[in-house]
Amino acid sequence: MIVVMKSGAKKSEIQNVLKQIKRLKLKPHLSAGIERTIIGIIGDERLFKKEQFSMLPGVENVIPVLKPYKLASRDFKKSDTIIDVAGVKIGGNNIVVIAGPCSVETKEQLMKTARIVKKAGANLLRGGAYKPRTSPYAFQGLGKEGLKFLAAARRETGLGIVTEVMESQDVELVAEYADMLQVGARNMQNTKLLRSLGKIRKPILLKRNFAATLNEFLMSAEYILSGGNEQVVLCERGIRTFVEYTRNTFDLNIIPVIKQLSHLPILADPSHATGRQDIVIPMSRAAIACGADGLIVEVHTNPAQAFSDGDQSLTPEQFSTLMRESKVIADAIGRSLE
Repeated sequence: MIVVMKSGAKKSEIQNVLKQIKRLKLKPHLSAGIERTIIGIIGDERLFKKEQFSMLPGVENVIPVLKPYKLASRDFKKSDTIIDVAGVKIGGNNIVVIAGPCSVETKEQLMKTARIVKKAGANLLRGGAYKPRTSPYAFQGLGKEGLKFLAAARRETGLGIVTEVMESQDVELVAEYADMLQVGARNMQNTKLLRSLGKIRKPILLKRNFAATLNEFLMSAEYILSGGNEQVVLCERGIRTFVEYTRNTFDLNIIPVIKQLSHLPILADPSHATGRQDIVIPMSRAAIACGADGLIVEVHTNPAQAFSDGDQSLTPEQFSTLMRESKVIADAIGRSLE
C-alpha cells in the first residue's frame, strides 16, 4: 500500500501518518519527491484498511500496490533512482562502465589493469577478491589480501571499487574496502546475505540468477530495499537456455521491461552473458542501445593466462574499442558516456 501526501503537506501531517503505520506494527518507507511525499507501507496488509489512512490530514490518496515487489516498483517511485558510487552516478542519462579482471590475481596484475581501464575511460574498477566457482578445486580468490590490493588500486587511480561479497559474515569486512558490493548470480536468492546488505549504507550491485524470473529478480532487490538500503543497482548477466554456443543467453528483453516496472538502474554484463571474448563488444553495443544504464566487463592484460574466465575477458586493445564504439551508440540515443 502507498500513501500519497498532498502537495505542501505539513511535516506534522507526514509524521502522523508514519506514527499510525508504526502503531499497526508495520514498516513505513518515506520517499520525499519534489512535488509529493510518498509513504510505502510494508508488512501484512490484512492489518490495516485503506480508510484508516485516506481520512488522515494531509493525505491525498491511498493506492494498493498489486505487484509483490513494493519498494522496487514504479508505483512507489515514478522517477529514476540515481545511485552515487564513489562520485560516479549510475542511472539517469549517464552510462557507466565498470571494468577490470574477473579475479584479483596479484597486486602487479591488478594495478596494471586498473591503469589501463582508467586511461581508456572506465568509471569504476571491478575485481573479485572472493570467487564463487563451480569447481571446488578452481581458484577461489585472495580474500582479504585481494581487498587490500583493490584499495591500493583505488588510491593510485581514483577509481571506485566494485567487488563481490559471498557470505553475510563477510559483509562488514568487504564494505570496509569496497565502494559497491556485488551480489553474484549464485547468491541472488541468498536471503540471509540480502538481509545483511539491507542493513548497510553502501551501494549494492545485484546480479540476476541464470534461472531467475523477472519477479524473482525484483523480489531479491526488495529484500535489500526493505531492510533500509535504498542503493540497489540491478544487473542482467544472462540466463540458462538450450543455447550451447554461448555461456548463457543474454536476456536483453529484461532491460526495457525493468525500466517500465522499476525505478532502479540496471547494468548489463556481456562478459558472463556470452562467455566469449569475440562477441562481448557487439553485445555491449546492443545492451546500451536497448536502455542499459551501463556495462560491467572483464578486462585482462593476458586473457590466456587469467586465473578465471579468460575466455570472456577483453584485452586492453579490445576494451579501448568497446569504449569508443559504446560512446557512438550512447550519443545516437541521446545519452552520455564519458
